[in-house]
Amino acid sequence: MLNPILSIIRIRSVFTGLLLILLSGMLLASTAHAQRIQTDFDVKLLARGLFHPWGMAFLPDGRMLVTERIGRLRIVTPDGTISEPVKGVPAVFAEQQGGLLDVALDPNFETNQLIYLSYAEPSGNAASTAVARAELSGNSLKNLKVIFRQQPKTVGGQHFGSRLVFAPDGNLFITLGDRGNHMEEAQNPANHIGTIIRIRPDGSIPDDNPFVKDSKAKPEIWSYGHRSVQGAAIHPETGELWIHEHGPRGGDEINIPKPGINYGWPHASYGSHYSMVPIKDEHAEQGFEEPIYYWTPSVAPSGMLFYTGRLFPGWRGSLFIGTLAGQHLIRMPTGKNKALGEERLLENTLRFRDVEQGPDGAIYLLTDEADGKILKLVPAQ
Repeated sequence: MLNPILSIIRIRSVFTGLLLILLSGMLLASTAHAQRIQTDFDVKLLARGLFHPWGMAFLPDGRMLVTERIGRLRIVTPDGTISEPVKGVPAVFAEQQGGLLDVALDPNFETNQLIYLSYAEPSGNAASTAVARAELSGNSLKNLKVIFRQQPKTVGGQHFGSRLVFAPDGNLFITLGDRGNHMEEAQNPANHIGTIIRIRPDGSIPDDNPFVKDSKAKPEIWSYGHRSVQGAAIHPETGELWIHEHGPRGGDEINIPKPGINYGWPHASYGSHYSMVPIKDEHAEQGFEEPIYYWTPSVAPSGMLFYTGRLFPGWRGSLFIGTLAGQHLIRMPTGKNKALGEERLLENTLRFRDVEQGPDGAIYLLTDEADGKILKLVPAQ
């Protein structure tokens, strides 16, 4: 397999001006719209040849697990070598937005070797998001067990959500979507459509979940009224979950989901339906929670990271978000419960599906393409 570590570009990230950079023969622009911070960095190509990669997670030894939407899990070494597909991955519904999606390590991975996979689970011509955990043994998965299944299963290949995030208390958050054709059900907590799920690592339900004593709601639900949540991260100071979700025609949102709260989809959005039918943008007036930040027009956010490393001191505490339609990387200074503007890096370049911080403090990006790449942001040499 390919084993490149190539220094591609050097960028100065600064509040004003337009910076032109060269990446693999393409002329690219990067602009900034946030607080004034000057940071020089290089982008290195670590690996390429992944087929529509979707999620990644770092192992304690510096290797990373990377999912390919087609249904393959790979192990990538720090020098960029890509393994053969890991054996024992569950069957997936690999159509449209479905497939093998996110991957996460158990908080006690070093002792139990457990990993978690989210994926579109097929059932005839229907599918829904499922989460399984298994022991990673060499290049195989053992003792795989499904710990969560979104109910009901529905037809269609859109809006599976699927980010996995462990909270400081050890519980697992799972982000779900409205499955595209079932958006009205996002207002119905009697099912899992358009919800954030909170479970224990074994799939059992925490006693303090908001609907655990409500016979008319699913006890796994943490919050509801979401559209398609493809980014999630824990704030390093508050320990709270932050998410972002796709709007329709505009109205991508950042939310800090609170237990039992309704976030309004599809009755409130700062975008409009694809049919051009408008949607009320008043959230609070309808009894819904307002987003803390939104984009119109849409940038199609995917992947989410709070940077805590030491390689980029000026970026500590910033939120990083990949974009698909926007084809850039967003750096967003934040407070404890607010977003403080944004800076756009690598503008007009590639579809960035996921963003993670490595154990070396570098920022790693997955690109969503048939020749998917892993890029690495490091301080300029």
